[in-house]
Formats: sequence, structure tokens, C-alpha cells
Amino acid sequence: MSTEATGTSPATGGTSNQYVPRKIDEFLKDVLSRNGSDLHFIAGDPPRIRLYGELHNLRPDALKPEFVQEVLMEIMPRAAQLRLEEKHGADFAYIIPGVSRFRVNVMRHLYGLGCVCRAIPSKALTLDQLNMPDAVRNLCKVNSGLILVTGKTGSGKSTTLAAMIDDMNARLKGHILTIEDPIEFVHPRKSCLISQREIGTHSPSFADALHSALREDPDVILVGELRDYETMSIAVTAAEMGILVMGTLHTNGAAPTVDRMVNAFPADKQSHVRAMLSTSLRGVISQQLIPRAGKPGRVAALEILVNTPAVANLIRQGKLDQLENTMQSGASHGMKTMDSAIQDLLDKAIITGKEAYKKAITKTKFEHLKDVG
Repeated sequence: MSTEATGTSPATGGTSNQYVPRKIDEFLKDVLSRNGSDLHFIAGDPPRIRLYGELHNLRPDALKPEFVQEVLMEIMPRAAQLRLEEKHGADFAYIIPGVSRFRVNVMRHLYGLGCVCRAIPSKALTLDQLNMPDAVRNLCKVNSGLILVTGKTGSGKSTTLAAMIDDMNARLKGHILTIEDPIEFVHPRKSCLISQREIGTHSPSFADALHSALREDPDVILVGELRDYETMSIAVTAAEMGILVMGTLHTNGAAPTVDRMVNAFPADKQSHVRAMLSTSLRGVISQQLIPRAGKPGRVAALEILVNTPAVANLIRQGKLDQLENTMQSGASHGMKTMDSAIQDLLDKAIITGKEAYKKAITKTKFEHLKDVG
């Protein structure tokens, strides 16, 4: 289904009947055994693990450039090798059968090659397992429009979207189409037909795949990343056509997300886009992960914007600086600002004052807690 290595020959891309262990497997298994999320495998540096948001050395010795190249060439499919040669970077999926699936980014840097491998759970967590609020569950029940999940890399966007897709997959009888780079969670078919397409393997770009998707009778389209003007334009048009479109942006906060969408368009089209978003946007979920107090792990803080008539009016008029005030007064609709979400976690003693201060948007509200561990 995707550009992935799993007992494959990089030269041919063919799959063997028996899985052949690769040199990188021991490093990846070590990351999993410690509950890490990422392996940083960079020539000239020791291999490192991201554990609950922080990087730690996995082994003491620096990786030699020739060893890193040998290890990466062993797992890279031919298509990814060609992209690396042409673009100096490539994304693909790698599987250790019976163990885990990984999203891999390979890049060139000052001392040679390097990669970052993100562990992908074998199946999507449910909304219940993620303890998602009712506002998120309600967004899963809309049948058209645009839902955006935002946050920096590693903030759990893919996990949230996968849980939302899983919920729809169990309840609806329709066609869910995902467009990703690369495919992360592989969704089994439950009540829905699931089609998953990977950029670089099944389509040259998000925009091309999204164009094609409009002719494939989808009920739900998941766009892995709204990267550019063309992709955003087609996504908004699809939402206007009555399809439920879900996508991600690397923005922090609901208001900056809407602003980013609008400003991606030429100046002469922005008023039209604001009008379209005012009617098609269903909600924005902006999230970040915060270390738990007193025990390992992280918890998600969610800022939620729901498109009420008041919100739609502000978007249409371009008064995006007033969205936060509307969120603060929109608790009955499930809305919440990031600082309010952080305060709730602090009140429940789930996070420390020090972490609350570090993650807060308005630092002055939490400044008296910045040294409270």
C-alpha cells in the first residue's frame, strides 16, 4: 500500500517471503523497549532516543558516516533512494513485522546521512483511550466541512486524527480516503471502505491526490498536511462541496491557524476565502504534549475552536484577533483556549507549575509558578 521496507530488497523493492532482520532493528527495538517515540540516527553523533519529549543518548559512541549510510541503504526502498539523490531527503515507512511500524525521514547533513524514525502504534488509539472531550467527539459527527488539527511536530496530531478516523470507520457506512506522506496508521476496514494513498508512491503531490480524490466519491478525506496554497484551495473547495475534509498544519493556536489559511491565498482572494471558511470550517483542534507530574509520560492540552455564528462572523470580517475572546466565552460549545486547558491540567495536579509556565501562551498568567516543580 505504501513505500515501505519490510524484508525488501532496496535494489528491487520486491518483498521476500521471510523477513530478514536489518542492522537498524536493534536500535529501533531499544527505543520501543524504553517507551521512546523517536530514534535520531545521525552520522557523527551518538544514536539518540526521544523519551517523553526530551532527547537522550541511546548509545555512547558516535555513529560513523559509512555505517549510517550502510544501515540506511539497507532499509530504503528504491523510490526513496531516488528521491534522496534528487532532493537530498526522503520519507518512507519501515516495518519490523510483529513489532512496529515506523515513519522514517532520511536527510543529508554536514557529516553525511542521518534519519529520524518515528514509532507508529500498530493500531489507532480510540477517542476514549485518549480521553478526548465531547467537542472533539462532536466534530467526528459532522458530515461535511473542514476540520483542522494543528500543533508542532511531535504534538500528537496524527494520533488525534487517527482516533477520529477510527471513530468514523466504526460508525459510518461510507468511503474514507487518506492522503499521507508517508502512510502512518494503517486503518482496517470496519463499517467503511478505507483507501489510503501515499505521496511519492501513489500520487506525486498532495494537490494531485486531492484533485483525484474529488472524483473518487469520498465521504471523508484526510489530508496529511496542508502544505501550500494549491492544496489548501482544493481542500476548502472540497469542504464547500459537502465532503468532510480533515487536515493538519504546523501552527500553534486556533486563531493563527485560520490566519495561516487565509494568508496562504493571494491578497485579492483573501476576502473570498474568509467567506468560504466562515461557512465551511467546522473546528480547529490545536494541541501540545506536556510532561506529567510525578510519573513518566505526557498529556495532551487541547485548544478547541468550534465554528459558531459568532466565530463565523469574526472570520468573515477578518477580526481574527478577537477569536480568543470568543473561545473564552464559548465553553458551552466546548471551546477552550490553550491557557485554560493548561490551567485545568494544573488544577488537577496532572502537570507541574513549571511545565505549565513553559507551555503557556500568555506567560504572565503562570509566571508565579515557573519554579514550581
